[in-house]
Amino acid sequence: MKIFGLTGWSGSGKTSLMVRLIPALTGRGLRVSTVKHAHKGFDIDHPGKDSHNHRVAGATEVVVSSPRRWALMHELRDGEPELTLEQLIGKVAPVDLLLIEGFKRDRHEKIEVWRADVDKPLIAPDDPTIVAVASDGPVPGCPVPVLDLNDEEAVAALIVKRCGLG
Repeated sequence: MKIFGLTGWSGSGKTSLMVRLIPALTGRGLRVSTVKHAHKGFDIDHPGKDSHNHRVAGATEVVVSSPRRWALMHELRDGEPELTLEQLIGKVAPVDLLLIEGFKRDRHEKIEVWRADVDKPLIAPDDPTIVAVASDGPVPGCPVPVLDLNDEEAVAALIVKRCGLG
């Protein structure tokens, strides 16, 4: 399984690019899965649902299954640490390409999504794992190739090439 990431500051457009990039990659016949880091707490469950009630009652893991999908929710309890990216990858079923959103400090190859109007510094000059930058305009002082943020086909082509999936 090949692993490649999108990173950048909050508000830069990582998720928007990811949502356009997945069909560009699956359209090439690749099986793609994703891992996304959320800095704040999140919940895919809702109060009043049976699965939520199971978690609130103290279950460590709850599996919800239907004819269309299944989900496993694991509650971190009693100060359990957040899983590392490596641990999360180990929980994903093998596919051709696992796209990672966020996890900017991890050492996999990635594209930085950067917009001048977000008013944050470019990460690429200090991070050798960033192999390109996707931006909506010029990127002053960029040490790696710059791709058009709105051209998901060009971004997909770079990922396919870097991962040897062509």
